[in-house]
Amino acid sequence: MTILRKLPKKQEERILQFLAGLSIKFANSTHKWLMRCQWERSPQPEHFDHHIDLFHQWLTHRNNLWIERGCFGSLSLKGGKVLELACGDGFNARNFYSLRSQSVIACDFDPAAIETAKNKNSAPNVTFVLADIRTQMPTGSFENIVWDAAIEHFTPDEINALMKAIKARLAPGGILSGYTIVEKSDGKQLSHHEYEFKDKEDLLSFLKPHFEHVTVFETIFPSRHNLYFWASDSQEAIPFDDSWAAMTRK
Repeated sequence: MTILRKLPKKQEERILQFLAGLSIKFANSTHKWLMRCQWERSPQPEHFDHHIDLFHQWLTHRNNLWIERGCFGSLSLKGGKVLELACGDGFNARNFYSLRSQSVIACDFDPAAIETAKNKNSAPNVTFVLADIRTQMPTGSFENIVWDAAIEHFTPDEINALMKAIKARLAPGGILSGYTIVEKSDGKQLSHHEYEFKDKEDLLSFLKPHFEHVTVFETIFPSRHNLYFWASDSQEAIPFDDSWAAMTRK
């Protein structure tokens, strides 16, 4: 590319714009075929590669759900230690949580997910751990615990047991945050989900017995009904609450 620096600026820019356009088309096409390979042929993976969102679905279908999840998941970050449960490919750990945190431990039970995470989404302050959170949840004290797009993979009994383990690992004033989906009127959105919540109130009923302060809100896309949640024993930790330390309101 150094040879381009010898050209007039406008000519250099035209060439680079052309090459950038080709790169975008190539990345879009290869990630489209990667998605088809992974999800149209058996066996399907246990995790989703979010570079497919970045390079294909966003460009082709304007699907920005992955950005919404990352942004809402980052709202309650305190800048300290983060534990991400069922991290999948680790995209959010690298591109959202690690940017505003001292350290992130991100765990998943799927060896392929951890391999993808280490290969594509490593960062100096992110540690990926192979662990089944039902029996091997990483220990320690964390200001934030994130459970994004994974709570639905567990049975109600498992969810309640995991809530107790989460509470034991939250630092004073710490907060649990996450995302899940609402069950469709004609049944589950995905057959391998153990439990999909019926509505906001249903999700609230799972959280309220374990935390003093809980907020659940929804966003609705044409093809998906989303639920986001924050739960803590500290009211000041809950985003959008009148006592939220990061907000002022008249």
